[in-house]
Amino acid sequence: MTGGWDRPAPEPAEQGSVNAAGLDLAALRGLVQELGERGFRAEQIYQGLYRHRWSSWDQFTSLAKELRARLERRARLSWPGITDSAGSDDGSTKHAFRLEDGSVVEGVHMPYANRTTLCLSSQVGCAMGCTFCATGLMGIKRNLIAAEIVGQVVAMLNFHQHPEGAPVNLVFMGMGEPLHNLDHVMAAFALLTDPEGLAIPPRRITLSTSGLVSGIRRLGSFQRRPRLALSLNATTDAYRDRIMPVNRAWNLAALAEALQAFPLEPGERITLEYVLLKGVTDSLEDGRRLAAFAGRFPCKVNLIPFNPHEGSGFEPPLESRIGELCALLAGRGLTVSVRRSRGQDVAGACGQLARRKLRD
Repeated sequence: MTGGWDRPAPEPAEQGSVNAAGLDLAALRGLVQELGERGFRAEQIYQGLYRHRWSSWDQFTSLAKELRARLERRARLSWPGITDSAGSDDGSTKHAFRLEDGSVVEGVHMPYANRTTLCLSSQVGCAMGCTFCATGLMGIKRNLIAAEIVGQVVAMLNFHQHPEGAPVNLVFMGMGEPLHNLDHVMAAFALLTDPEGLAIPPRRITLSTSGLVSGIRRLGSFQRRPRLALSLNATTDAYRDRIMPVNRAWNLAALAEALQAFPLEPGERITLEYVLLKGVTDSLEDGRRLAAFAGRFPCKVNLIPFNPHEGSGFEPPLESRIGELCALLAGRGLTVSVRRSRGQDVAGACGQLARRKLRD
C-alpha cells in the first residue's frame, strides 16, 4: 500500500553509484559478490552499518585496505545529513534532514531518564490534510525509502553519541502517514529490529495512523510489526469529517471494527491519541463518547493538549478541563495519560513538524 508517491530519491552523479547506507543483507551480499568477495564480507559490512553506525569506509577496519578502496569506488555511504538542529528548553532536539534529492524532512530526539525516543518521518509532507496539523498544510511530495527512514535513526543516534545497546524507542509520528508507505516502513522496520543490526525490540516501535482502515488490516497481517497507535481526535463523524478528511472514507464505526479485529499479543494494547482542542473536542460529552469508543478493544488513551502553530485557528484546552477528562476516563476503567509534547518552543511537538519550501 504505497500510495501514489512511491518514487525514491534520484541517485546523484558522484563517485560510488550505489548507496550502501540502508541496504539490507541480501543487497550487500550482491554487492560483495559483484566485487568477487566471499559472502561473509556482507555480514561484516552489515554489522558496521547498523550495529556500529559507521558512515565512512575508513571505519571498516575489519576489511582489508584494498577492499575498502574498491568499496569506496563502487558504493558510497550517504546517510541523510542533518542540516539544521534546534534544541528545546526541555532537552529535546528537532533535526532537519536533507535527502539526496534535496528534499527535507524533520525528526525529533527526546531524551528521558531511562531511554531515548526518536520521532521519525515516513514521507516528505503528508496527503491526509488534518486541519490541526502543520505537516498536513504542506501537501505530499513523495514517500521515503527504507534507507531514508533508517538513516534518520542512525543520524540522530550518532549526532547525540547514543551508546550502542542503550534503550531507544521509535515512533512513526513525524511527517507523513506511515500506512500510505507501508512497504518501505516495514522494510525499515526489518533493518531496525534485526538482532545483528540496530537490534531495537519491536515492542519499542510504534506506528501512528490517522485511520486508514485498509492499512490497519494489512499491518495486522505481519507476524512481526510495530505497535499500533490511532490518531482519533474527535468522537463524532460530523466533526471528524471536518478536521480529518480520512474519516469520510473510513468513519468511526469502520475504525472501531478494524481495531477490534486487530491481532494483539498478550498484554498488548492499542494507543488512542486524542488531541484536545479548546471548545471543539474537549467537552465532557466528548469524554463520554471517547470512553465508549475505547471500551471496545484493549487500549490506553493519550490525551494531547493541542500544540499551537501559525494559522491553525485552534487553542489548547484549559488545565481544569484536562483534569476533568482524565478523571472521567479513569472512572470508566481506562488507562489514561496526558502527553505533554516536547519541543513546543522549537516547533518540534506533535502536529508542528513542517517544511514550507521543498525542492521539486
